[in-house]
Amino acid sequence: MEPKLRHSGAEIFIPDRKPVDKGMTRTTHLAIAAHPDDMEILAYDGILKCFESDKEWFFGIIVTDGGGSPRGGPYTNYSDEEMKKVRRKEQKKAAVIGEYAGVAFLNYPSSEVRDPKNPNPKEDIKELLTLAKPSVIYTHNLADKHNTHVAVALRTIEGLRELPEELKPSHLYGCEVWGGLDWLVDEDKVVFDVSAHENLASSLLGVYDSQIWGGKKYDLATLGRRRANATYYASHAVDVAASMSFNMDLTPLIKDPTLDIREFILIHINRFAEDVKTRIEELL
Repeated sequence: MEPKLRHSGAEIFIPDRKPVDKGMTRTTHLAIAAHPDDMEILAYDGILKCFESDKEWFFGIIVTDGGGSPRGGPYTNYSDEEMKKVRRKEQKKAAVIGEYAGVAFLNYPSSEVRDPKNPNPKEDIKELLTLAKPSVIYTHNLADKHNTHVAVALRTIEGLRELPEELKPSHLYGCEVWGGLDWLVDEDKVVFDVSAHENLASSLLGVYDSQIWGGKKYDLATLGRRRANATYYASHAVDVAASMSFNMDLTPLIKDPTLDIREFILIHINRFAEDVKTRIEELL
């Protein structure tokens, strides 16, 4: 049965044209991202694991309409409505290239996602997860510098906490987009080797012409960060991968709904602070 999404203009796109329910129920890895192009940055591990697989399938949820993005070049004079259409079209191209099971466009303005009193984004996420039943979910990390990204992570955690245990994923990861996670102490890093299919990574990121022409070289920056992560991961060892993403394990927040989300992220920050303090004290 096809989910009933709450916002006007919402859409579920299935690249291989299967019925929506069949397209979604094959999902194993799922990303919940704020904007078109965020998904290909934060969830490349899941895209890779499912690419050309008959058993594992990647599905994406884009929460906002993407209307407020910067624009330049041929897109300089595009209205917000025109940009929304372009960005949705680009996301659909990425879904075809990456062989996704599908993409859901929830189509909310960012202001509605950031409003903690608006339950609709959370309820849409819950409805989609109830049908898809993924084993692994990727979303934004709680230390991201973009308010809408953090809001999407919070709506995701809130929704997952309200699902019955049998519908919760085995893993929930908070991933790099607006700001890296190299500052996490090593024991807090979840490290994914994303070296494979570099041509696929380039193709997926390069689809977003409206963003790249808009003056944000997300394609070069993302591939560069992954390369830097791999090289700078260990100071006294040779590189074990050509490309890495660093991630935060958010699973405890859905396994134990009593955990305070603010305290959870502060624990990670305080571990970093203590690590720096200890190193300096040892060398003074």
